[in-house]
Amino acid sequence: MEADILQRAARLVQSMYWTGPTAIFFAAIALMLAGMTALQLAWPTVERKGFLPMTTTRGDRLFIGLLGSAWIHVLWLATMALPLWWASTLAILWFAIVMRFG
Repeated sequence: MEADILQRAARLVQSMYWTGPTAIFFAAIALMLAGMTALQLAWPTVERKGFLPMTTTRGDRLFIGLLGSAWIHVLWLATMALPLWWASTLAILWFAIVMRFG
């Protein structure tokens, strides 16, 4: 049973088209999740109210920041002819603002 699950997972990973940026993206997400887990264990989160219309925890703000960053990139690709690095810069700024003040 476990061997079957591992074989299916290995097939899934092998079927993906891994590029450098894709690997960096997934590694960054994994590092963020590991960091958030370590922070939660060291300093449990306290809900707070920022500029977002609800009380949020660190994990909530992480999710909102990532989701907003994805939407920034999608909208950029749909509406702009400028390089995607501009959208990435905007997304990093959005993410930092949500994590700090959200």
